[in-house]
Amino acid sequence: MPFSEILTIIMFVVVCLFLMAGFPVAFTLAGTALIFAGIGWIFGVFDFSLFGALPSRIFGGAMTNELLIAVPLFVFMGVMLERSKVAEELLDTMGRLFGTLRGGLGISVSVVGALLAASTGIVGATVVTMGLLSLPTMLRRKYDPSLACGSIAAAGTLGQIIPPSIVLVLLGDQISNAYVDAQRTVGNFSPEPVSVGDLFAGALLPGLALVGMYILYQLIVAFLKPDASPAIPKEELDDGVPLFGRVMRALVPPLVLIVAVLGSILAGVATPTEAAAVGSVGALLLAAVRISDKRPTPIYLAGIALIIMLFLTNTMDLRVLRDEIPTGDMAAIVAALICSAVLAWGMGVALIRVTQDAVLTQVVRSTLEVSAMVFVILIGASVFSLVFRGLGGDDMVHEFLTNLPGGIYGAMIVVMLVMFVLGFFLDFIEITFVVVPIVAPVLLQSDISPVWLGVMMAMNLQTSFLTPPFGFALFYLRGVAPPEVKTTHIYKGVLPFVAIQLIGLGVLAAFPGLATWLPKLVFG
Repeated sequence: MPFSEILTIIMFVVVCLFLMAGFPVAFTLAGTALIFAGIGWIFGVFDFSLFGALPSRIFGGAMTNELLIAVPLFVFMGVMLERSKVAEELLDTMGRLFGTLRGGLGISVSVVGALLAASTGIVGATVVTMGLLSLPTMLRRKYDPSLACGSIAAAGTLGQIIPPSIVLVLLGDQISNAYVDAQRTVGNFSPEPVSVGDLFAGALLPGLALVGMYILYQLIVAFLKPDASPAIPKEELDDGVPLFGRVMRALVPPLVLIVAVLGSILAGVATPTEAAAVGSVGALLLAAVRISDKRPTPIYLAGIALIIMLFLTNTMDLRVLRDEIPTGDMAAIVAALICSAVLAWGMGVALIRVTQDAVLTQVVRSTLEVSAMVFVILIGASVFSLVFRGLGGDDMVHEFLTNLPGGIYGAMIVVMLVMFVLGFFLDFIEITFVVVPIVAPVLLQSDISPVWLGVMMAMNLQTSFLTPPFGFALFYLRGVAPPEVKTTHIYKGVLPFVAIQLIGLGVLAAFPGLATWLPKLVFG
């Protein structure tokens, strides 16, 4: 084996060891790469002139990439909804709706987990929020501690796979670049583009199927072990407030927001970045209604104006730089201008209210922290991948994967196993920016679908984050669980859900159409 390949393997192992030791991710990636670049230069196997391409890689990959603007917007949307008590109200309402059934609280946790995943896309926040709100209630209602912990941890990880997910945004960007590189390598210089919208559409059915499997498991446990998930007596849930009105108030606004965001992407009205902006505006308006007792009329009018604008954008030609504008289009343009003014008024009122309640400052700070972390890691990963390729690591990976028994499917199994194990120790951001650019171009030189590959990777990482003893979701839940809940309860509770995840992963592997059918139907 050439010395450069040995150096590449050592570099990758050293990076993993430093990351597991808790060193800052971005500086670990860049620093280790620079050290090994120096070693490679000393031994004559690395050319330092390659770093001349680094500024253009960073500028083109991060600074001018409009897709990555969706990351801070989706983070803002998720954090704003988390701080505005939307999750608390959803859990309380769903508990009242399903609580009279055996296993009803477990079902409500799965449903709320799916709704929060579709509206926040942040795994840690979802697990912590539901752990704080649901776990004490389930234990007080005599739920089996293992079942309660497993239900919450599994529902919290749905943010990995159900769009709009930050994981899918970052994966979509990397898969798109890898697909273009792979197709150029095999001689196709005009490949069909792969977008984040494709990945969103591809992940929707597998994500909803997982939710259905979670609920089915809850029903089976309730049937076989009634004492593990007892029903709540109906009289304990009756507080005099009509249930229908409570459900409409708690469920309709988040659902409208989800439909506006996902629907605008799937309908082709907006790009993921534009849809993320809509989601951020919607989350701000919803938060203003939830946290303030003042008259909500301006907020409601702004929400209606936003919906009308989305409808007009999809159905009418609103371009003003035309020689002739038909009467219908002119009326639509005027209506859109009026709606813009109403929306600006409502947003101003909403900003004042969330600022007065000290919510906006916390949300903006959290958004800035997460976004800065993502982009700094992206810069560090760019340095690492440049050195990795400069040492011939991409050729080594290509040779290794193509020579595996079983061809492309053997390579897929090995890649999935490696990503699964790395998911114990590394966050999805590191895996997406470091591992995916290395392995995806090799896999995508075959005829497999890039959308299917991206969804498989997302579901694989979700399973890894749930698997004992190192799954991230388990540590999040352990941090907020009451003292009477033991770590063994959490580990025991998640094992059935890990089995469900593996079944779902196997079904998706056997039937790629689950991930590719909807993108073809929606985007052609």
